Amino acid sequence: MISIVLLGTGNVAKHLFHAFLGVDEINVLQVIGRNEDHLHSFKDKVETGTDFTKIADADMYIIAVSDDAIALVAPFLKDKKGLVAHTSGSIGLKSLGNIDNRGVFYPLQTFSKGKAIDFKKVPICIEAEHNANMELLKKLAGLISMEVHEITSDQRKSLHLAAVFVNNFTNYLFTIGQDICKEHDLPFSMLNPLIKETVNKLDYLPPCDSQTGPAKRNDVKTMETHLNLLKNKNYQDIYSLLSKLIGERYGQKL
Repeated sequence: MISIVLLGTGNVAKHLFHAFLGVDEINVLQVIGRNEDHLHSFKDKVETGTDFTKIADADMYIIAVSDDAIALVAPFLKDKKGLVAHTSGSIGLKSLGNIDNRGVFYPLQTFSKGKAIDFKKVPICIEAEHNANMELLKKLAGLISMEVHEITSDQRKSLHLAAVFVNNFTNYLFTIGQDICKEHDLPFSMLNPLIKETVNKLDYLPPCDSQTGPAKRNDVKTMETHLNLLKNKNYQDIYSLLSKLIGERYGQKL
């Protein structure tokens, strides 16, 4: 049985809590957060509190807060004997300060309020300085996920950067597409099959081999038509830059 104290009440903390809750070998002893209101969703299932000086003793303390808050929370755990791990993709292991038993437990996924996640398919990236701590992280991760990866802080930062491109930036491009559809009285849902097929192709083709569109085939006339349709200067700039980069990647001069 692994005993855990969860520090944080945001989306990552909530999704981790529900993942842990369904595993007999995991016992979440306590959830600590700064905002009393944000603790309501945990209260009927586990002990909660806002006092960071009254943290229970546990095998592991998982800091699931914003990146800026990690350094503020970590000092409250410096005298604890258990393993202290944060869940950030972009913050190094050393951000936990002079805590001897420190580690990283980073679930590589986008978490939204009210949207359930199947953690068995979520890659969990772990890091620690001592073998015993690595084994504990590996055991915990393996209880909720089939994808457990030991990577360094530098590798994790690079992975997080890649994730921003494939998730955050891509979602913003969806938002641009939604704006264009709305402007011309078209349902954005018409694009859903295209979006899903684009993603599904990743199962059998690397993205560099599945690129299509006017920029790849150097269809200048179509690209000019698209630019004229765009009223938003920022959207024009994005379209032009992406078209230029695609053209350069596939040997076309735009």
